Amino acid sequence: MRFFNTWPALLLLLAAPLVLAEETSPRWEFGLGLGVVTTPDYRGSDERRSYLLPVPYLIYRGDVLRVDRRGVRGELIEAVRFSFHLSANLGPPADSDENEARAGMPDLHPTVEFGPALELRLHESEDGARRLALRMPLRAAVAVNFADFETEYVGAVFVPHLELSLRRLGGSGWNLGLSAGPIFATNDYHDHYYSVRPELARPGRPAYDAPGGYSGMSFGLTLTRRYPKYWVGAFLRYDNLNGAVFEDSPLMRTRHAILAGVGISRIIAASARRAAVEAED
Repeated sequence: MRFFNTWPALLLLLAAPLVLAEETSPRWEFGLGLGVVTTPDYRGSDERRSYLLPVPYLIYRGDVLRVDRRGVRGELIEAVRFSFHLSANLGPPADSDENEARAGMPDLHPTVEFGPALELRLHESEDGARRLALRMPLRAAVAVNFADFETEYVGAVFVPHLELSLRRLGGSGWNLGLSAGPIFATNDYHDHYYSVRPELARPGRPAYDAPGGYSGMSFGLTLTRRYPKYWVGAFLRYDNLNGAVFEDSPLMRTRHAILAGVGISRIIAASARRAAVEAED
């Protein structure tokens, strides 16, 4: 297991969890903890790593800006059924010396994805306990070389998906999230992971130029619970790469990808000022 120290600040955008509260709650809350994540070196790799990561917890209930499990959003542009969010995602690094398929190729630096997401609420119960939404994030991806303080734009990814949120399952404090949808990416995004330049070709790894387009189906599950002083959460994600436009890449060793993780954060600070709580906070 490795400690991947390039993720912490970015996890603030990704780990904002579901908050269970009364009619009012602190205007902001902050916590910090640890989590374990297991992931393939890249989608399509048959080699995987596990990482020990810090897990920040951040909630902000402003009059205009809100940060919670639904992401970062502005209330001024939220309509009855439509809302506008900011979406973020992270991709792990891959050391080519430790990945057989990429032996002799440049390392894959970790990627940061960030961009807008439009949400269409298809159904919501009166008490907010059930919500079905179509989310359509479009994110630009940047590979980050922390050793040399360099960044490189590596394309864009579009991930439309249905998302079902169920609060307080069976009257308990547990909250379940389910999601499913396709992934699409530009050719430079796929090139970053799946192309093989002619000078790097070798027996069993011919040159390959990855096109843009369909990048597989993704299915996700999250389970979270808020205690008075702690937040705990877990996630499981399965990607099926059958039919992906890069499936002929010699770097594709499997058409299945499983990512999973668990984490716990302790709430260490909260504002004295109170704010109204939404049904989905």
